Amino acid sequence: MTDTPETVDMAAPPFNPESPPELKTAQVFNAPEAPTLAALKGKVVVLVAFQMLCPGSQRHALPQAERLARTFSSDEVAVLGLHMVFENHEDMTPSLLEPFLKEERISIPVVVDKPNGSGAPQTMQAYGMHGTPTLLIFDRQGRLRRHYLGAVDDARLGAEIMALALEPPNAAREVSLAIEQRLAAALLDPRADHHHDGECCGGEHAHDHEHGPGCDHKH
Repeated sequence: MTDTPETVDMAAPPFNPESPPELKTAQVFNAPEAPTLAALKGKVVVLVAFQMLCPGSQRHALPQAERLARTFSSDEVAVLGLHMVFENHEDMTPSLLEPFLKEERISIPVVVDKPNGSGAPQTMQAYGMHGTPTLLIFDRQGRLRRHYLGAVDDARLGAEIMALALEPPNAAREVSLAIEQRLAAALLDPRADHHHDGECCGGEHAHDHEHGPGCDHKH
């Protein structure tokens, strides 16, 4: 399966999961200031990109994010929401997001992806995200280690987060490689626990979710 051809910015540097770009945000809820990846280095960061009217975001991703925030110490694992609106902009404005978060009892910090005209917002473009819900996981060194589109099983996600939490903050690449190899041996194929269920919003589901040894990601 091939993705629909996209316009490529030839001036943009190639995506490097070892040094991913900073989040581009326009507004923040549930926090005094917008969290940044730079400020959160030293913690495992779980970023849930969602749209308030996306069924998969409502039914799975946001409730799961709240469960993660209650399960893991905020000193070790930071759980964030990214409201990433790329469609029906007038129905998902920040002024509508605020009461939605209160009604759904979403307490995690939520940032609004910085708009980019009428197209995909800036963080979505920078990370090559294809839709919502999308889950990104960064290790303690700020490296992107996971990029999922759609629902991820709680047990798998918890195991992956715990493995990254056990990595030393200054872990050498060989240590990260060994942990990834142990995860690959212990957990079944992620596609068995990774479902779209017709509730994803956005483009092709052929986005590569393979997480081979080490921190290499194919974007």
